Amino acid sequence: MTRKRILLLIFLLLIILHQDFWNWDNPQLVFGFMPIGLFYHACYSLVAAGFWTLVMKIAWPTQLEEWAEGKTNSAEGGTQ
Repeated sequence: MTRKRILLLIFLLLIILHQDFWNWDNPQLVFGFMPIGLFYHACYSLVAAGFWTLVMKIAWPTQLEEWAEGKTNSAEGGTQ
């Protein structure tokens, strides 16, 4: 599998995990004061931020950025 397909699968998994229906009726508190659903979404937000950082490092279209900045040569299809 290519890296981009793996990122797509992780993205789809994160979409599913965002719907935390299993915590809706759970009265348990984390650290004695925080509802489990709130704690789950705080952790989920950290994981999502890490995932998008990984996406930027792996799948960022650097060739498009170079083209927009005029750093490509005309043989590659860019103009200077």
